[in-house]
Amino acid sequence: MKSVSSQPRRVRKRMIHNAPLNVKALQLVAPLSEELRKEHNLKRLRVRKGDTVLVVRGSFRGHEGRVVKVDVKKVRIYIEGVTKVRSDGKEVFAPIHPSKVVITKLDLSDNRRAQILERKRMKVRVSG
Repeated sequence: MKSVSSQPRRVRKRMIHNAPLNVKALQLVAPLSEELRKEHNLKRLRVRKGDTVLVVRGSFRGHEGRVVKVDVKKVRIYIEGVTKVRSDGKEVFAPIHPSKVVITKLDLSDNRRAQILERKRMKVRVSG
């Protein structure tokens, strides 16, 4: 019988650091704003490049901007206007965990994104 550790450090290693990319991609979800919740009847959605988000936790709290990059491997997003200065003086985007932001505007330029929203909406109606 294989025993599974409950030590926090080993759980983190198992769930975060060694997780495959398809599992990490599922962690790239952020809650929707109140207006989007009412409009799409969903609580959270995966963050994509082009979405507008508002940072609600951390030192960048209150910043709103477009997502310029999504890093699936590190489970972080990069937002316009949220930068830090490196030791060599270069400004770089600061990585933000998606759970620390709220999606305020969705990028619906991709037809597949609209299909995903419709599919999720139907799934919620059937189950709820």
